[in-house]
Amino acid sequence: MTFVVTENCIKCKFTDCVDVCPVDCFHEGPNFLVIDPDECIDCTLCEPECPAGAIFAEDEVPEDQEQFIQLNAELSKLWPLITEVQAALPDADDWNGKEDKLDLLER
Repeated sequence: MTFVVTENCIKCKFTDCVDVCPVDCFHEGPNFLVIDPDECIDCTLCEPECPAGAIFAEDEVPEDQEQFIQLNAELSKLWPLITEVQAALPDADDWNGKEDKLDLLER
């Protein structure tokens, strides 16, 4: 099993989760983070660190967010690895909790 970053990370991109990851499985896009399912060791450390509540165990991803399982797998192969905490996007707090952000995902 792996952990999955879901929609609420879009336009927030808090990186608290990156700081606790022991295997460096996070990858960074312009306005979203993803987890490489091939690298994730299911340690559970990232989930409680996410200020946006956007990280779920694969078998606990909400039904309306299941497309993010494949999206994490796909984008983790394309985006660069992120291993250090960075500032969240400037208006992250404004976007945190907003719904229907998938169309705003920048690839």
